[in-house]
Order: sequence, then structure tokens, then C-alpha cells
Amino acid sequence: MRESDDDARGGAGQSPPAQAPADATREGRPGATRKARPTMADVARAAGISTALVSIVIRGVPGASDETRRRVLRIADELGYVPDQRAQKLRRSSSRVLGVVFELQQPFHGDLVEHLYAAAARHGYEAAISAVAPSRAESTAVNALLRERCEAAVLLGSRLSDEELERLARRLPTLLVARRSGLASVGSVRGDDMVGIRLAVDHLVGLGHRRIAHIDGAGAPGSSDRRLGFLQGMADHGLADSADVLAGGLTEEAGAEGMRYLLDRRVPPPTAVIAFNDRTATGVLNVLAHRGRNVPGEISVVGYDDSRLAKMPHVQMTTVSQDAAGMADAAVTAALDLIKGGTPQETVLTPRLVERATTGPAPRRDPLL
Repeated sequence: MRESDDDARGGAGQSPPAQAPADATREGRPGATRKARPTMADVARAAGISTALVSIVIRGVPGASDETRRRVLRIADELGYVPDQRAQKLRRSSSRVLGVVFELQQPFHGDLVEHLYAAAARHGYEAAISAVAPSRAESTAVNALLRERCEAAVLLGSRLSDEELERLARRLPTLLVARRSGLASVGSVRGDDMVGIRLAVDHLVGLGHRRIAHIDGAGAPGSSDRRLGFLQGMADHGLADSADVLAGGLTEEAGAEGMRYLLDRRVPPPTAVIAFNDRTATGVLNVLAHRGRNVPGEISVVGYDDSRLAKMPHVQMTTVSQDAAGMADAAVTAALDLIKGGTPQETVLTPRLVERATTGPAPRRDPLL
């Protein structure tokens, strides 16, 4: 909903607020004065809009246009306005609700949410979830949670920019899960993606594989670390020249497209494939089944996450486990620490390899060995 012209002038039927003196001061100890701390009313006055509309922007809830949001946040920064954290904490203190944003189409996120419910309950909290979907942007999902009076925001695999995350962290404690933070104001809980992908490389090399491909996650959180871990792991085994990295993604189709390319090009395909996640690996397995390729007799496949997809009886996928239960426990603990005023920290968990039916010894006759 866009604000009306009356809102932009300060509210229907209201006279413009009186202009505060430029040298306004607040009384302190006897004989001393200091500048008054900028208030929401100061921001509204400078922006020429109502205080209620400024409040909507600062709280990040719907009701203001994108243009107004940018203008208000710019003016707030210029004035040095900082929201009253004590007042915000009082407004949230009785909710005992953690807001969780997750991606509906990612099986590992579903596993995390299930464990987050249990972990939150152990601390006397509830988890309010808001889904990201092809038809629903992450910003929309976050705004929905802000209306629920959550005490903290827990974002799974967030794609928000640093600027958006900093803006959110000014409103309530914010924690990223399965993604690096890199911001002093935002905490994170993630697995060590470089270590995890190297576990997969070590496993396959130990089975005799030398030509290994990695279908990566394109720009998804964690993809750069996994790509780098793959290349370094192959180099450490003296196999840098046979390391193959393909741009992929998070879906079955991304895995299927990558596997079709590997099978259809003029050189022999690799004897093993490491996919960005279990969902991508499922696409790889589907193509191999349709082409009549034996898994793992001809080509071994490794996923990542140890989601429910990997554990299906007809799949039994070798994968790298991020330990969804342990990650959920760490996330709730970190979120509660932020609520209490703790400093945002980065928690890095060590993954482990889970060996199942989709990996085996390299074929005895490899034409390139």
C-alpha cells in the first residue's frame, strides 16, 4: 500500500509540525548542555511525512513505498537517528517467539525447521515460520514475521544483501543459518563447507576415482566455499588437471542439466560427481537412470546436506551431513544470546560424510588413466 498525499504531508487534517529550533538542547547536569538525541519525530519532520509513516519504515512492515523507505532511511542515517533498543525490547519481551524464514523448496530447510521447533520449545519459545517461494520474496517473508512481534529473526540460507541485513538487525536481533555473515551486527551458524566438500573428495579418491566433477550451487550461500574446497582438495591429491567444475544451482533441473552436459560432450564423462546439495544430486541420479548408466558401477554420486531426500529407501545417497539437529540447537542458543544483548558471533560446525549406496570403487577400465 502506498502512502497517501496526506500521509506524505504529515497526516490528513493535521497542521505541519512546528519546526524545532536548530540549537535545541536537553538539560543535563548543572552548567552543562548537550544536543538532543534525534527522535523519530525529527526524521518525520525532515522527511515531510508523519511519524506513523516513519515508524512503519523503521519497523520494516508494509505500508510505505520503496521510494519512501529509501528516503526515510537515508535521512535517518544523515541525522544519526538510532531506534530505541530498550523500547523495542520491551515491546518484544513477552512474545517468546523466534521468527524463522526458510526456503520452501529446499528439503534441508524443512529438516532444519522441524528441529528448530523442538529446540525452541526446550527453551520455552515458539517458532513462527514464514516461507520463501518462487511467488514470495524473502523480503515479504521477513516483513510478515516483523508483524508477529518476534524477539529475533532466524534466516535460513538467506539471500538478503548486507544492506538489507543491517537494516533488519537495527530492528531486532538477526541470525543467519547456513550462510556466512561478515557483518558485526548479524550472527551466524553454519557448517564448514570447505571441510565438507573435501570430505567428499577424499572419500572418492580413496575409492580410486581420479576424474571427478563438481556441479556447484551458482551464487547460493556456501557455493563459493564448496567450489574452493573441491578445487583445493583435488589439488592436494595431485588431481588439479582432472578437476571439473560446472555452474549448477539448487534444483533437480540444475543437476540434470549438468549431468547431461557431462555425458554428451566428446570426452569421456567423469567417474564421480559431487553435487552442491541433495536436491541437485537427485537430478544427476535421474539422468543417469534414464541413460541406463549404473550407479555406482559406472559413475558415483555424492550429495550434500543429508536431507530427507538422501535417506529415501530407493535412493540411499552418499552425502555430506550438516547435522540439522545440531545446527538447530546452535541456532536457537545463538538467537537467545542475541536477545539477551550478546555480541553477534559466528558458529562453525564440522560436517561429516555419510556413506550409502551411490558411491563405490572407480571403474577398473578408465580410458583416461
